Amino acid sequence: MLPSLAFEKRLWDSGYCHVAGLDEVGRGAWAGPVVAAAVILPSDDPTLTVHLAGVRDSKTLTVARRGALLEVIQRHALSWGVGSASPIEIDELGIVAATQRAMSLALHALSLAPDYLLIDHLPLPDVSLPQISLPKGDACILSIAAASIVAKVSRDQLMIDLGARFPGYHFGRHKGYGTGLHQAALATLGPCNLHRRSFAPVQRVALQCNGPAVLADQEREH
Repeated sequence: MLPSLAFEKRLWDSGYCHVAGLDEVGRGAWAGPVVAAAVILPSDDPTLTVHLAGVRDSKTLTVARRGALLEVIQRHALSWGVGSASPIEIDELGIVAATQRAMSLALHALSLAPDYLLIDHLPLPDVSLPQISLPKGDACILSIAAASIVAKVSRDQLMIDLGARFPGYHFGRHKGYGTGLHQAALATLGPCNLHRRSFAPVQRVALQCNGPAVLADQEREH
């Protein structure tokens, strides 16, 4: 199944002009923020599906393809926005609430006010807009698929940048997920301020350490 504009078209025909698709990335990572994106596609561009023909769930695309499609999305979308919740917020709020916060911030980052939301999986009960949340929405709804690419490219670049500030953890390679490389670095260095200490794998390592690793640059990310 490829994502289509079927949902958006039904909403456009019902009078909603600015339908925002939302998705997030990084919920399952052990370190780094959770990042969400919102994308509003134009309702009056008959060539939109041609231009966005390659857009689909970001997890199915290569790094190079995601980067190329990001430029296409930014060029053809009416508006797009990105929001994030830090590891501290994830630990304090829980991953679900932190993800919803990141999505709300992505909505606030839009240059146009949305009038309907299409969301991958998670509802936003604190946002007073009509909305639909669907499991695997990024696989079937084009605006959500576009948002998944914006969120993924944004978070990956952030983790690459943070990897330079937290040497030894290889964040630029595993992006904070629990790979063997990450597990080995965590066991050697202990958790740093990018780690989500409420996550069980990080908790276990933290308990085995006398304290967090002391690095030259361990700034808290907000």
